[in-house]
Amino acid sequence: MNIKCLIVEDEPLAVDIIRDFISQVPFLQLVAVCNDAFSAMEVLKKETIDLIFLDIHLPKLKGLDFLSTLKKPPMVVITTAYHEFALKSYEYNVIDYLLKPIEFGRFMMAISKVLDRNILVEPTTRNGNEKPSLFVTVNKRKIRIAFDQILYIESQRENIKIVTEDKTIQTRYLISDIESELPSGFLRIHRSFIINIEKIEAFDSATVEIGKKEIPIGRSYKDFVLAKLSG
Repeated sequence: MNIKCLIVEDEPLAVDIIRDFISQVPFLQLVAVCNDAFSAMEVLKKETIDLIFLDIHLPKLKGLDFLSTLKKPPMVVITTAYHEFALKSYEYNVIDYLLKPIEFGRFMMAISKVLDRNILVEPTTRNGNEKPSLFVTVNKRKIRIAFDQILYIESQRENIKIVTEDKTIQTRYLISDIESELPSGFLRIHRSFIINIEKIEAFDSATVEIGKKEIPIGRSYKDFVLAKLSG
C-alpha cells in the first residue's frame, strides 16, 4: 500500500516538519508541496492524491473554502494553529485536526485514522463464481458482505449500520464514503440512509418500506428519488 500525499501549507517551518514526518512513514509518499489552494488545484488535476495535509489559513483562498470546491476530495488532515475551526472542519469529513506545533506521535495517530478510512471498505470480486461484495472492518476483523444481501445502510455520525437479510453490522465509516463504493442498485434517499432498490417492498412520497422498516425520504432527495423509483 502506498498513500500519495499533498502538503498545502504556506509556512516553511510547518512544511519542513510535515515533510520530515511523511519521510519517516514507509507507506506515505509525498507527491507535491503547494503554498496556496490554487496551486493545489493544479496538482489535483494532474496527479492522483490520496491524502492532503491542509492548512486552514492560506493566502488567496482559505483551506475550508478550497475543500468546498472539490467534488470528490481526497482524505484530508487539517494542520493549523487555530483550534476554533475544528468543529466546522468536520462538516467536510476531514480525517483529523492537528494543532501546530505538531508532534510526531500525534501525527501518527492521524495516520492511523487514515489507514482505518483507507482500507475499511474493500470491494471484491476475486473470480467469476463469487458474488460482488465488500469487506468491512469490525473489531479488527474483516467481514465480507455480499451487495445483494444488503437491505439498507444507516448513518450514525462517524459510524454506519449495515442491515442485511440476516444480520446488522456496525462499523466506523462515513455514509458519504461508502456511497461511492456501492454499485448502481443502491440509492441515497436521505442524508442518513442508502437503500438497496431491489429490496423495496412499498413506497410513497414520504417513505420507503424495506424489511418491515419505514425509511424516510429526505426533503432534498424527494424529487430525484421518486423519479428514480417511478421510472
